[in-house]
Amino acid sequence: MLAIAQEPNHCEMCCQATDGDMVITRLTIRAIHDRGSVFGVGPTGREWVFTNIVIDRVCEGKIVEEWSADTITPFLEALTQEIRERERVEQELRVARIIQEASLPKEVPQLEGWEISPLYRPAREVGGDFYDFFELEDGRVGVVVGDATGKGVPAALVVTATYSMLRAVAQALGSFSPGEVLAQVNETLLARIPLNMFVTCFYAILEPTSGHLVYANAGHDLPYLHRNGEAEELRARGMPLGLMPGMSYEQKEIVLERGDSALFYSDGLVEAHAPNSEMFGFPRLRELVTEHGGEERSLEEALLEELYSFVGEGWEQEDDITLLTLRRSASLS
Repeated sequence: MLAIAQEPNHCEMCCQATDGDMVITRLTIRAIHDRGSVFGVGPTGREWVFTNIVIDRVCEGKIVEEWSADTITPFLEALTQEIRERERVEQELRVARIIQEASLPKEVPQLEGWEISPLYRPAREVGGDFYDFFELEDGRVGVVVGDATGKGVPAALVVTATYSMLRAVAQALGSFSPGEVLAQVNETLLARIPLNMFVTCFYAILEPTSGHLVYANAGHDLPYLHRNGEAEELRARGMPLGLMPGMSYEQKEIVLERGDSALFYSDGLVEAHAPNSEMFGFPRLRELVTEHGGEERSLEEALLEELYSFVGEGWEQEDDITLLTLRRSASLS
């Protein structure tokens, strides 16, 4: 039997019959592939069930000859199917990662008196995170962070469609209404994505000279503003994109003063789990933004250090992680 299970493989005698000196036995063999690799295929957790017919010729109480049916062929067929499925999944993951990485901006806007720091860490099973920057009229800059539901190629394709629509609508409408941009993208996206998918998205427009930031939110995790040693949420109401027609999006605005910073992020950070199943969570993130938001070093690096300490060694990343910090310099230089 196969040495592929943590528990002993189970062999069950289903029936037995005799014909003269011949004993015919029908066996069912069960094995769960949860230990070691078989012909290069790692543990799958799948239960394999094989039926075998054994014919023994008995003489004076001893088995003198034995014949059995072919049991290896069904096993090899199942293994071949498993290998093909693994290869298909791996290929899909590679394609999804290529699409995902192609959708991310190659350059970060260089704005005098500002530091924009994006960080993207894809999970093995690529999710739907994205971020982008749009050059708008009057020197304004659009900043968007979002997350499409799902994994793999479907999520990557929805991401591509979403950020393309956002860019086109934002540049067509100009620099002044993120709420209107999200409303129009919602209507367009609704007809173009599967019914079981949607996109959360936070879109803001920055006027670099004054620090004026106007924003709208389509169901995305609330960004944090770090100011004077405190962290506060940037709230605005709105449903995710692609769920319902006729949605409107509340629009808010603030002025980022010198030394202020804003953190935009995806749920891959707050939904990470420690070995004891505790979730990283929003309260912890808010405390860390309060603690590290005013430091000279990158806020993203500080958050990642805290995350890795929280999840411990051997952590398998469950979802994409996107962090984007928009920081106004404390001085004019």
